[in-house]
Amino acid sequence: MKFSIDHKSPVPLHIQAENLLRTMISEPEHLNGKFLPNEVELAKQLAISRSTLRQALNKLVYEGLLIRKKGIGTKVAEPVISSKAKNWQSFTQEMTARGIVVKNFELHVTWVTPEEKIANFFDIPRDKKVLKLERLRGKVEGPFVYFISYFHPRIGLTGEENFKRPLYDILEKDYLVVATLSKEEVSATAADKFIASKLEVEPGSPILFRKRFVYDQGERPIEFNVGYYRADSFVYTVESVRE
Repeated sequence: MKFSIDHKSPVPLHIQAENLLRTMISEPEHLNGKFLPNEVELAKQLAISRSTLRQALNKLVYEGLLIRKKGIGTKVAEPVISSKAKNWQSFTQEMTARGIVVKNFELHVTWVTPEEKIANFFDIPRDKKVLKLERLRGKVEGPFVYFISYFHPRIGLTGEENFKRPLYDILEKDYLVVATLSKEEVSATAADKFIASKLEVEPGSPILFRKRFVYDQGERPIEFNVGYYRADSFVYTVESVRE
């Protein structure tokens, strides 16, 4: 199948390229671990620059649809077994629904230069600083989760906000940014010394690690979040509907 970019369209080139790539990787010749044409060939085929193509590729890489191997190429990720949580809510909303009073043990706000994976997710330059919010949270008896959030500069957060308020309440009411879509990855890992000290467990203890990619109503990225949960204090519940 031949793919092409409409250079007269008001839709940005990297968005068009992203949509074409999504179609391409669903084709039989590219499914389940097959490699895409190299970047030079693909950029030439689409009549766009390699930097524009790379923006589109990065988006799919960080969604887990593509796997990039240095010196080898980019291939389509093989399907994995996953579950999607239904009726996604903020942490405060989840705990309130369970009748749990949330306590903030630590709260740190800083402006940082983002790592490459975060800059790519937000589609911003590496030298563009982003707001970083770190929170150690739990029940009155003790902490059981350590969150690290990064926010797109487009939102307009200043760092002076009262982050004791529910996060998505701040975004919606103060900045008219509505978090509507969450894509998550959950895995098991071992606590390093830093996380172990925060969660009050021994280094090497099993913990639940969750990455959350949050988007607004226009499916624009607004938050990159990671959470480390004590395995003995938190259960990740998934509700699925068979279609």
